[in-house]
Amino acid sequence: MTGRRSEHGASRLRNLGARTFFRPRDATAVGVGSRALRRLVGDGSVERVARGLYRVAAAEPTEHYTLAAVCARVPGAIVCLLSALSVHELTTQLPWQEWIAIPHKARTPRLPGLPVRVVRFSGAALRYGVVNTTFEGVPVRITSPARTVVDCFRFRRLVGKDVAIEALRDALRDGKASVDQIWRAADVCRAKSLVGPVLDALTG
Repeated sequence: MTGRRSEHGASRLRNLGARTFFRPRDATAVGVGSRALRRLVGDGSVERVARGLYRVAAAEPTEHYTLAAVCARVPGAIVCLLSALSVHELTTQLPWQEWIAIPHKARTPRLPGLPVRVVRFSGAALRYGVVNTTFEGVPVRITSPARTVVDCFRFRRLVGKDVAIEALRDALRDGKASVDQIWRAADVCRAKSLVGPVLDALTG
């Protein structure tokens, strides 16, 4: 009987659609209450990946699965640099690490089994050009296209100057960011001297 209940509960969770991760309120919305959810965790049908966050064990990983998993475990992180470029489709390369930013004084997260590259932001860089979205039902903060381009110049020693220039060119060409947006982000992040010459060369 317990097996049938678990199978029925797992079946209901499939109604969550394409999301790999879900929260208890999402389970309740499809008829799986807290007791049933605990039972599904107990029999291995559902995995608890972080506080208040679960995934159906049989769910197929999607494009942003690893990124969602990282953000689920580091809720205050900001998706940035090469990972943000990939999300905004400003690069043809798929990063083998998920790039996240955390405050300078924050403890470095330990994420066994997840490929993560951590950088540090401070001051206005923690707020300006950071937007909210979701991946797989996980709340995520990510740098905007303009801010991402500027960060690539700021961290050019890590990502490569050629990557930064390509991102700037593609952002302007594809209309992902305007000259004014990039210039404003460069001003706030104190990177005008890095971005300005290249911006002038591309738009002059």
